[in-house]
Amino acid sequence: MDKTRLISNKIAHRGYSGIPTFLRSKYCEDLNKLDADYVVLGVPYDEGSPFIGGSRFCARSIREQSLRFGGGALYDIENDREYLREAIENHRIVDIGDIDILPSRGDLSMEKLSKVINLLSVENLMPIVLGGDHTITYPVVRALNNPIHVIQLDAHIDYSEEIEGMSYINSTSFRLLHKLSNVKSLTQIGIRSMRDERQNVIDAKKNGSKIITMPEVRKKGPENLIEHLPSGEDCYVSIDVDAYDMSMVPGCVSAEPGGFQFDELKKLLRNIAIEMNVVGFDFVEVNPSLDVRTGSTSYLGALTVAMFLGFIDAKKNDY
Repeated sequence: MDKTRLISNKIAHRGYSGIPTFLRSKYCEDLNKLDADYVVLGVPYDEGSPFIGGSRFCARSIREQSLRFGGGALYDIENDREYLREAIENHRIVDIGDIDILPSRGDLSMEKLSKVINLLSVENLMPIVLGGDHTITYPVVRALNNPIHVIQLDAHIDYSEEIEGMSYINSTSFRLLHKLSNVKSLTQIGIRSMRDERQNVIDAKKNGSKIITMPEVRKKGPENLIEHLPSGEDCYVSIDVDAYDMSMVPGCVSAEPGGFQFDELKKLLRNIAIEMNVVGFDFVEVNPSLDVRTGSTSYLGALTVAMFLGFIDAKKNDY
């Protein structure tokens, strides 16, 4: 019997089989041997969530759902275009697994995250960071070497003050970002929650934040939301799944009504990829334990991450 035929590439490309790395990319455990353009890493941390935990499984569930893209590329029938085929076939996407989280020690866990991001930044490798909760953005951005603009897609501004030493929680990240010397600007898009506090909004604007609410999004159109940013400059993008409308994300504990529809966010992400030089991005806050049985929120997360990466990669190939 030919034992090699028991495991075939065709079978491994079914959505329910194969090792769940993101888009079936190669797994690399040794950071000294990285040979890629895009590096996927997970941060299974949800101790910054004040309500219901579970987003620590976000990265795992997104990886699993990404196996459903088994054709070696993402095909956009709207534009009759494939994305990421060469990047996938040439192994330019690498998955390095998860940061080793130390329970109850957010400070040490986030320090580990920053060290890994800094190693990638030094080598000019783009990090694609899968949460976890929104705590992770601050430790990622502080570890990037060059000056950057930050774009946050979210229902909430996440601008709470640090109280009694609680730095590593999901609502403080963007206040902390404003203390970093490498952050040139902060643009917060999709904001609409009535749970945000007025003083935090005042503080964010005073510190230079550009806040674009959902009514403004629909008035201006997704294509015109970053006109205030210098075209071509480096930016980091942070995507909270609750940027999407509540009806689309049952597996999100902080979902809010009135958010982005898929086509709106698709247009915005494409425009960001075209107009700015994206040096990294994260995707956070999927809680698989709350999701419906089909894992629709995790699938939407996998689609969003892969799609945005496809837009970024397409720009590199087009110019």
